[in-house]
Parts: sequence; C-alpha cells; structure tokens
Amino acid sequence: MFKEYALPIRFGIATSGCLIAYFLILSLLNLHTNVFYSLFNGIITGFGIYEAIKFYKHRDQEGFNYGKGFMAGLVTGGVATLIFTLFFALYSTELNAGFLEELSSQWAEDYRSFEGIVFATVAIMGLATTLVLTLTFMQLFKNSNNLKKKSA
Repeated sequence: MFKEYALPIRFGIATSGCLIAYFLILSLLNLHTNVFYSLFNGIITGFGIYEAIKFYKHRDQEGFNYGKGFMAGLVTGGVATLIFTLFFALYSTELNAGFLEELSSQWAEDYRSFEGIVFATVAIMGLATTLVLTLTFMQLFKNSNNLKKKSA
C-alpha cells in the first residue's frame, strides 16, 4: 500500500524543497515580506502536482484511473504544503523572529495569536491550491469514456 504513495511523497518533498528555496531566495533579496511574490508558490506547487500525475500515469498506464491520479496530486500537494508550513513556522518563530511583525505590522498589533493565523493561512492556501490544481490537471490526464467513432 505504501508503494502507491511513494512517488507522490517524493514529488511532494521535491516541491516543498523548491518552495523553501524560492522563499529563501526572496529572503536574501529582502522581498519575502511582499505577499505578491507568494503567488509564484502556486506555480511551483502546480508544476509539482502536474509532474507527479504525469509521471504516475506514465508509470502505470494500464492501472491508471481518475482516483489514482487524484490521489497522487493530493498527496504531492499535501506533503509539499505540510513541509513548507512547518518550515515557515520554524523560520518565522526561530530563525527570523521579527518576520511576522514585518510581514503585517497592523495585524500583529490587533491579534494576540497572529502567528497561528498566519500559519493556518499558509496551510489553507496550500491545501486549496492543491485541490484546485489537482482537479484541473486531472481533466488533462483522465481517460476518456467517449466511444470512438467508426470510420466509414
């Protein structure tokens, strides 16, 4: 059973590595507090999910179905989101303690548990992106149930 999840987990780990690398590059350029740049996270996650489903279908052409492809996309995005959220929490609480206040000084003053709100937002955005992109990509990869037309 674990063998079915090994490929999506590997793609999820690779995707989270790309997300973390992108965040650290933005941090080096002091652009990590601009939320506009986080939109590219969706592209990184989408690429990881797309490649996971494509590779999964290529590897198991006979047994591939919508459910297996959907599972591959969700596991890939879920693993990437979990690892990136854990990294984000570690970075913002231990490595750069002033990051969250810098990210949104108004919110930080108004809410006591601002850190929890930010971590939950990061996780929810990652999971929502995962679900939407997996559903989208499965339209490309699913097997058609349409009957082939007979040639005259």
